[in-house]
Amino acid sequence: MNDRIFLKGLLVHAHHGLLSHESEVGQRFVIDLDMEIDLARAAASDHLADTVSYADVAEVTLSTFKARNFKLLEAAAGAVAEAILSAFPAIAAITVTVHKPHAPIAAIFGDVGVTMTRRRAA
Repeated sequence: MNDRIFLKGLLVHAHHGLLSHESEVGQRFVIDLDMEIDLARAAASDHLADTVSYADVAEVTLSTFKARNFKLLEAAAGAVAEAILSAFPAIAAITVTVHKPHAPIAAIFGDVGVTMTRRRAA
């Protein structure tokens, strides 16, 4: 299947990280989602009921991402992936990228983060 819904650049302030100041003060994260979904019905019907609402995906993503303080981006991205697959049965697979633009790294860098893909169990 080549059909996809994506949401890129979702900004969220959260309290994730290993260092104490990260969990106390928090920082900005950027989330990108790329979802594999059959869009044939929606393309033919032009009805929201035949697809997945971007707003609903954003709401599930943000509530999951902020539900607890994760130490690792891997855990936060995994929680988002599982929540999306659980909430939206039409989504066959999801790729979640979490960017941490202010990671405490003693270097100049353009971006850092994790990307993971999860598929619905067959």
